[in-house]
Amino acid sequence: MINITFPDKSVRQYEAGVTPLDIAKSISEGLARNVLSAKVNGVMWDARRPVVEDAEIQLYTWNDPEGKAAMWHSSAHLMAEAIEQLYEGVKFGIGPSIENGFYYDIDFGDKVLTEDDLVKIEKRMSELAHQNQVFERVDVTKAEALDYFTKKGDIYKQELINELEDGTITYYKSGTFTDLCRGPHIPDTSFIKAVKLTSLAGAYWRGDEKRKQLTRVYGITFPKKKELDEYLALIEEAKKRDHRKLGKELELFMFTDMVGKGLPMWLPKGTALRLRLQEFLSKIQKQYGYEQVMTPHIGNKQLYVTSGHWDHYGHDSFQPITTPEDGELYLLKPMNCPHHCMIYKWQPRSYKDLPLRLAEFGTVYRYEQSGELHGLTRVRSFTQDDAHIFCRPDQVKDEFIRVMEIIEIIFKALSFNNFEAQISLRDPNNNEKYVGTDENWAKAEAAIVEACKEKNLPANVKYGEAAFYGPKLDFMVKDALGRKWQLGTIQVDYNLPERFDLTYIGADNEKHRPVMIHRAPFGSMERFVAVLIEHCGGDFPLWLAPDQAIILPVSEKYQQYADEVKSLLDKADIRVLMDDRNEKIGRKIRDAEMKKVPYMLVVGEKEENGKMVSVRKHGEGDLGFMTIDAFIEMINEQVKKEQDIR
Repeated sequence: MINITFPDKSVRQYEAGVTPLDIAKSISEGLARNVLSAKVNGVMWDARRPVVEDAEIQLYTWNDPEGKAAMWHSSAHLMAEAIEQLYEGVKFGIGPSIENGFYYDIDFGDKVLTEDDLVKIEKRMSELAHQNQVFERVDVTKAEALDYFTKKGDIYKQELINELEDGTITYYKSGTFTDLCRGPHIPDTSFIKAVKLTSLAGAYWRGDEKRKQLTRVYGITFPKKKELDEYLALIEEAKKRDHRKLGKELELFMFTDMVGKGLPMWLPKGTALRLRLQEFLSKIQKQYGYEQVMTPHIGNKQLYVTSGHWDHYGHDSFQPITTPEDGELYLLKPMNCPHHCMIYKWQPRSYKDLPLRLAEFGTVYRYEQSGELHGLTRVRSFTQDDAHIFCRPDQVKDEFIRVMEIIEIIFKALSFNNFEAQISLRDPNNNEKYVGTDENWAKAEAAIVEACKEKNLPANVKYGEAAFYGPKLDFMVKDALGRKWQLGTIQVDYNLPERFDLTYIGADNEKHRPVMIHRAPFGSMERFVAVLIEHCGGDFPLWLAPDQAIILPVSEKYQQYADEVKSLLDKADIRVLMDDRNEKIGRKIRDAEMKKVPYMLVVGEKEENGKMVSVRKHGEGDLGFMTIDAFIEMINEQVKKEQDIR
């Protein structure tokens, strides 16, 4: 007999060889019908795979991220089986689950897939799913694996196998398809009730532009057709909110290949919106004791060698610029933190000077592959709302908490009310990815955990997600469509101060090493604005909207009064437009609605005679007549309420 310990610490006895599916059945038939995968002693596990020793076990259903991941990984195998049956000679790369569904990178030879092909593949997948195919795990030797895929002619699998250690290789078989895979998978294909292949893309093998470009087929599956229908409706809504579409319609930003791929240019309305975000954060930062700095857009390569960024991110940077005079190497700035380290170092520091909080809206540059660029969310030039706090070790927790407060203020002002925190720690099985001592890492990780406890902030722990120089707290925001975005981040760093030999003179008159906290509440201004656009569908909070009101004269007869109204609103610092086109008032109202202007002020004979305006609110309609002073007061009250940072 073996003992199985459940998450609630209760223990049950089972015979050796019991499977997670058997365990679920012993609890309830209903649970057994819904278990997709499990975790045994911290390792992801197949629901049909036997457990032979005492173990801690967690069962996962469709309601768990782990259950969805198993479902979608299995669906990638199902899609590969369907494709292999439909198209002769295809070769397979990798096929993982992703946040919403799965994909498989496939070499179709000379064939170019079309939408009609996707429909055909979907149909075959559904047919195969109805066969209730079991996912069978098989341990194989490296020689056996190489022999199988060599005979099959699958060069991509051979390459992957050559990098694996003998004794660690497994197959998964389902129906007619066999794949190199470590699992886990769902019990069988009967769980897959609804299938949708969502898109096609090109993907270089292993992300290398010098390798062959494969076809990446994206898809998603569900255990109920109703859930697929709801998902497709969500996708349609997401298309309406796409920041690239709205950014063009609202005249916020643009791209042109003449400037360069992935290099956004902000139009006047977008620039005004972005500057208001920066002013909002600057006001908060001033209250929290930050000092603003500015640093160059380039830096000597040695700066990034010293910081470690060249070793860890050099391949993602633009190639060095060589000065013609003396052959020095410079980089377009990939990070702001090394520059801030040098500002700290330019003069001696005392313990009385700390914490020193340096803030910068600093533009940085990364060479993203062209196939990965996507509107404002993936660009080659972006501005971080960066700040670095240099503090004593005894100040770390308090400073960390103060940054958490800033992030909470920002999220509240922008209606990002649904968020969760993630403590990102280093991978305990791969210390080579990181710099610094175990002692410093332990102190940094403990500071984050303690700060979250003190703020009563629940946080998920993710291993392997830390920055190379330190652990971090990431804020994962859910937008109006339920999609998760990683926005604000706070990082504790004991390592860059060592690499740059930063010191301060303590109360004991001896040199000590400061701790560095990196923080970016917005993250990237570009990405934040993209998420904000899609979250609010272009209906920005009033305090942030590029235009707060638009004046709509009924005809040219009332243009003089309309000009008077605009002058009064301009003096009150209300951002107002004038629509003086020779159009009917109904057309002007419809156009203002399309532009998502929060308030429309109709002026005609009644309004002029009463020295009033007829107010309409975007999306709500007529609010009635108001004096201009009453309208100004209403706007100011709403802005104050939205932007209250106390």
